[in-house]
Amino acid sequence: MTRADLAGLSEISSEAELRELIGEPTAHAANKTRDRLHALDRQWLARSPFCLIATSDDRGRCDVSPKGDPAGFTHVLDDTTLVIPDRPGNRRLDGFANVLTNPHVGLNYVIPGRGDTLRVNGRARLLRDAPFFDDLVVKGNRPRLALLVEIEEVFYHCAKAFLRSRLWEPESWEPDALPSRARIVKGVEAQDLPLDALEEHYGPRYAERLYG
Repeated sequence: MTRADLAGLSEISSEAELRELIGEPTAHAANKTRDRLHALDRQWLARSPFCLIATSDDRGRCDVSPKGDPAGFTHVLDDTTLVIPDRPGNRRLDGFANVLTNPHVGLNYVIPGRGDTLRVNGRARLLRDAPFFDDLVVKGNRPRLALLVEIEEVFYHCAKAFLRSRLWEPESWEPDALPSRARIVKGVEAQDLPLDALEEHYGPRYAERLYG
């Protein structure tokens, strides 16, 4: 597609048009949001090792950041408050910087093998320390930063996207269909670095430095 092809696009510009095309949600879907955790939500959080955190800055520019740790890494303070510890990473801090100008966040909690997910929307704050940081230590790593989320909405999302994508079906996986992480870095991020050094960095020992 070229820029000239964009002239033929039929764009939706209002919610009324959107509803006319897609229709209204069922009563169950429209009314399933809650403003506090249920006991089942706490069980889900205790079993989830991974979530996606969506943020945007004060100009609406968005970011989605993955967070992962041993299952149960999200600390539940009470039925309306969650805490997500930060771990060593690339120090870009895109999502955290967004929170400083726009506290609204969306979380999507995944359990491997499950198609449904737990979604949480709320307002976030950044913490540099708190008494419960001692409960967030993993492999000797006490976080220097954590995201505190005050829950405004919580609900479950159905499995259709995971089923359509066959995400948990190993026979559909093709991890070697693309270049390795080292070759991608060499191609688009660090052309000046030798490939053998990158392959060493992203090799088996990479997993040994997750909390270092």
